[in-house]
Amino acid sequence: MKITILGCGTSTGVPMVGCDCPVCRSENPRDQRTRASLLVSYNDHTILVDTSTDLRRQALREGIRRIDAVLFSHAHADHINGIDDLRGFHFLHKEIIPCYGSKETIGTLQNGFRYIFTELEGSGYSPLLFPHEISAPLVLFGRVIVPIPLQHGKTEALGYRIGNFAYLTDCSAIPESSQELLMGLEVLVIDGLRWAEHPFHFNVSGAIAAARQINAPRTILTHLTHQVSYGDGNRLPEGFEFAYDGMEFNLR
Repeated sequence: MKITILGCGTSTGVPMVGCDCPVCRSENPRDQRTRASLLVSYNDHTILVDTSTDLRRQALREGIRRIDAVLFSHAHADHINGIDDLRGFHFLHKEIIPCYGSKETIGTLQNGFRYIFTELEGSGYSPLLFPHEISAPLVLFGRVIVPIPLQHGKTEALGYRIGNFAYLTDCSAIPESSQELLMGLEVLVIDGLRWAEHPFHFNVSGAIAAARQINAPRTILTHLTHQVSYGDGNRLPEGFEFAYDGMEFNLR
């Protein structure tokens, strides 16, 4: 199973518009972050997690040729507003892609992007996605996908576990019942927004504390703001690192 971090940035991306801070002016390409999303490839299939605002740019950069399914973590703009960029894949393959998310997330998507799910009379545009509400594990292309309920400030989001890998973006707490679903991981990717505290996201120290409860040998912090320099990764404990756009790794 191959994992590609398509984007590891927060909702503004990095550089942030109008900012001249050291990270936004950094010449290190690993400080340039598109909005958070993930690609999972196995058994000759490709699953996209979230249609980030920068999906087109990410797909071109990574040479993505097809998407077989989409998992949505939640319906905040930076995680869904690239949804229209799925049109290119539909033009090539003429397939309606299944997508999965919580009841609330799917409802928000259908209300905000009705044309993505329903052919509007006289429009001539075919639907791009077929929605599925999920609250329990499902099987996609021969592997079990486990949705992981998360707290994201005062709202909820879903993380996902596939085999010995889990992706927990946009979270400020992991319920005890979800902790039990995360035991035995090899790699964890988790929200670690910035060094300072934030009401809706783990900060770096909060992400480290949460990850230590899960005890994966390798933990990667994502959804990073311009207040985090990739070069500061040497401040992290052993077994922890910052994500960067285009980061790839393989799991058994």
